[in-house]
Amino acid sequence: MKLPLHTSVMRYKKINNLLGWLCFTIASTTYVLTLEPSVSFWDCGEFISCAYRLQVSHQPGYPLFAMLGKAFSLLSFGNNAKVPYFTNLMSALASGATIMFLFWTITALAKKMLKGRGREGESVIYLIMGSGLVGALAFTFTDTFWFSAVETIVFALSSLCTAVVFWAILKWDAQADEPGADKWIVFIAYVVGLSIGIHLLNLLTIPAIAMVYFFRRYHNITVWRGIIAFLISIAILAFVQFGIRGYTVHFAAMFDLFFVNSAGLGFGSGAAIFLVLLTGVITGGIWYSIRKRKPMLNLALLCIAFIYFGYGSFFYIPIRASANTDLNNSHPDNAFTLYGYLNRIQYGDVPLLSGPYFDAKVTDVKEGGTIYQRGKTRYESAGKKIDYVYDHTTFLPRMWSTDSDPYYAQNVQFYKQWLNMADDQSPTFADNLKWMFSWQMYQMYARYFLWNFVGRYNEFDGQQSSANINGNWTSGILDGGKHLPKSVTGGTNYMPLYALPFILGLLGAFYHFKTKRRDALVIALLFFFTGIAIVLYVNQDSIQPRERDYSYVGSFYAFAIWIGLGFVAVAEFARRKLNAKIAAVGSFAVCMLAVPALLAVKEWKGHDRSTKTIPHDMAYNYLMSCPKNAILFTYGDNDTYSLWYDQEVEGIRPDVRIVCLSLFSGDWYIRQMQKKMNQSAPLPITMPFDKYKSGTRDVIYYNDAKIAGAVEMKDVFDFITSDDQRAKVAYQSGEMANYLPAKNFKITVNADDLVKKGVITPDQKSKVADTMEWKISQNYLTKDHLAMIDILAHNNWDRPICFTATMGPESMFGLQPYLYKEGFVYHLIPFKTDKYYAGNEGAKTNSLVMYDNVVNKFKFGNYKKAKYLDDVSLTQFYQTIERTFNDLANGLMKDGRNDLALKAIHKFDEQMPDINPDIDSAVHKFFIAQTAYSLGDKELATRYVKGVNNFIKDQLDYNYQLLTDNNAGLDVRTVQLGVQVLNSMADTVRNNDQPELSKNIKAELTDYENKFAALIR
Repeated sequence: MKLPLHTSVMRYKKINNLLGWLCFTIASTTYVLTLEPSVSFWDCGEFISCAYRLQVSHQPGYPLFAMLGKAFSLLSFGNNAKVPYFTNLMSALASGATIMFLFWTITALAKKMLKGRGREGESVIYLIMGSGLVGALAFTFTDTFWFSAVETIVFALSSLCTAVVFWAILKWDAQADEPGADKWIVFIAYVVGLSIGIHLLNLLTIPAIAMVYFFRRYHNITVWRGIIAFLISIAILAFVQFGIRGYTVHFAAMFDLFFVNSAGLGFGSGAAIFLVLLTGVITGGIWYSIRKRKPMLNLALLCIAFIYFGYGSFFYIPIRASANTDLNNSHPDNAFTLYGYLNRIQYGDVPLLSGPYFDAKVTDVKEGGTIYQRGKTRYESAGKKIDYVYDHTTFLPRMWSTDSDPYYAQNVQFYKQWLNMADDQSPTFADNLKWMFSWQMYQMYARYFLWNFVGRYNEFDGQQSSANINGNWTSGILDGGKHLPKSVTGGTNYMPLYALPFILGLLGAFYHFKTKRRDALVIALLFFFTGIAIVLYVNQDSIQPRERDYSYVGSFYAFAIWIGLGFVAVAEFARRKLNAKIAAVGSFAVCMLAVPALLAVKEWKGHDRSTKTIPHDMAYNYLMSCPKNAILFTYGDNDTYSLWYDQEVEGIRPDVRIVCLSLFSGDWYIRQMQKKMNQSAPLPITMPFDKYKSGTRDVIYYNDAKIAGAVEMKDVFDFITSDDQRAKVAYQSGEMANYLPAKNFKITVNADDLVKKGVITPDQKSKVADTMEWKISQNYLTKDHLAMIDILAHNNWDRPICFTATMGPESMFGLQPYLYKEGFVYHLIPFKTDKYYAGNEGAKTNSLVMYDNVVNKFKFGNYKKAKYLDDVSLTQFYQTIERTFNDLANGLMKDGRNDLALKAIHKFDEQMPDINPDIDSAVHKFFIAQTAYSLGDKELATRYVKGVNNFIKDQLDYNYQLLTDNNAGLDVRTVQLGVQVLNSMADTVRNNDQPELSKNIKAELTDYENKFAALIR
């Protein structure tokens, strides 16, 4: 590009560099100001714990992320409570750097786009720099990217890797004709290798990078050659993903198998020999390419070598696994386990091009290759891989969940609900495609895209409906006529963007294709592979534990490039009416206000986490609810990861043994539980490893032995773990295996022992049952059940056994009759059955213990004053706290302690905001109001009733508008529950001497019953 005489190349570089760093400063400052000060929900607790103590996190491993996190954690200088702040700071700074590289990427593309178009003068620099500022700062404030920028999660550093490699290929593109330019390609290879140790999303940039190389290096470009180049780029991606990342470890494992089992050498010897041979082959190839002057071969081999250099961070995994860290997922201390760990074998296979529909039946089972595991001196067989044969399969299966999936029934129900299929209707290929486009592509990708660039209603999960406002997108343009509820318009995550970022991005894409088609095609490939391609590859089968927008941040990054180039398009259009300088400056002002400034204003309140510590404090409450030396069974995610953080980093309640049931079916995890951890003694699991190792007692099926009455738990355990052939049955395969002879269990109880061991107080002795009897519903036992039976049979009440109160009842092994709430956990206590709790066993409390825990020990995460409350805080934990306090108060009232019950209700009012995030929360709030009335606090109860009443009216008015408009977003459940609560509130306030309030609510009730008569009959 020809620059004016007074504008040198050095001046251009200086401006470009300074503005890039300005973007870094603005973005980093934004993220630091809104940083979560402690641990966040979901995986963050695990990541911080694994970084701080260099442990092994869940598959496929994030070793470089852990090591970088460790470095940042050292900035806490021994104040462990500050560790998450500094690991969160790592994400903030990485995200700020991502914005900086995005700026330089956009300016490089804008410079290429304007080159040769007869443009001269400073206005060209205005256009180039303006495009970078508009695009980079717009992306700074987008919903998804900002969310990951303020917590310890891999996606911030992964985005940085994406930004760096794409910037680097443009640097190479600008210098490709100069000597030594290919160093940028080698640099890209190294960053790609490093990125594998952070997250695999960065690999999806390879096709776009390869096409930049193709367009720059080759001149006689045709459509056919372009297609071949594209296919080669896919092959390169597959080679890195499956060849380098996957099969390197697989071949190392096979070498290890030979040298250990056949040659008699030690574990790891064969893997070491393979790595030496691999190093020799690559080194020899590089030497050969130099000697024979084969530059393409030399470049390819150098890239492979540098990918391996970066990938070398994975040596961390077996090294730390061998150190037996507390968190040691899968214990990948050898090549075979490491291969399964890297390839996420634990999560099962997902069919891509061919597979079954959900109605397919298994017709045959075929054995695949041998599964090896480490024995004492050699690798041993842990069984065979199982391949199922189905009665029918299809091309491109999307509705693929089958009987072997533990969530099969739930998935099938959702498929049919989403597609309005009859219960007896079989899916067709048309249904398959409809599911793919309507749920996988629209609901689980396009909706997220529209959140970021069009606008969003609220922070709630919206996977289950494309019509409901919860979790849905909105431009805000037509919202004025929708009679939206105040709970939405007054929420922190109501973010209407009026589609301005989307429009500017589309304009930029159109202008880019018009002026620089090849570059635009490269951005389109980046957009596709980091968006729709992920959708196709992941092939999500049904509702996810959480919204998955973070997976597609690379796609949103690509679109932000077009937002920046959209500014150039606006300025070029304005130049038709104005002079070049005024057009550039004026368009910049308009675009900055319409997109980055709008995004910043709208999004800030929904991302400012600086004033809440809810994840930390909720985890603290779980741990503090446990008696001393307790065994605490959790399920996963938000009742596990932040607990790991509190315990592993801050040392909170190190005596409690956390047992995550979703991991407890792994032999490696059971084995870890048999060892001391922190201040927790080994669990009372008596089985030797050979009795439960993989391939042994993986499933124990129920076979009714017609035993009268309940069977002592220890006798059941001895029977199902016996190697005596008389304790086994023959299956159709001819295999002899253990079986479960009964479903009715018992444990004989000695009340004096319970008093002596502190399980109960002396005055509770009369409440103890002589025998604890219960029944399970499942027809088979898995390894987690086997380990739990071992614990129950041999614990002898020496250690308290607890379950998190947020766990589903199906995970409690039928023990609900003997589980008593003591805060955020249920404590196993063999009290006699209490008819008072008939039909509501989950509300049973050990009231005085629970009172001390909840009122005196609990922390509340600054719930009442926090500027922003996320979805998990608003729904899961706000309701958990509502239920906890109401159950506590009712338990105290039952035990004759109304004074303490009233103090408990006042504690709730003191610590928690009077909000109603959804209808379920409103129901619980009304229950608290009823309790307050019972305790004589009419003022508090009435205030809560009025709050619930206002919320319900707001929801019913909105739903009535939907009903009259025949809108598909009508929430029938909210309507029905809302009317029921209004009816109960009218009676409650009347019975508590408030006739006027009762009259008003009754009038509202009559009105709504008439309006919704068809829905509430």
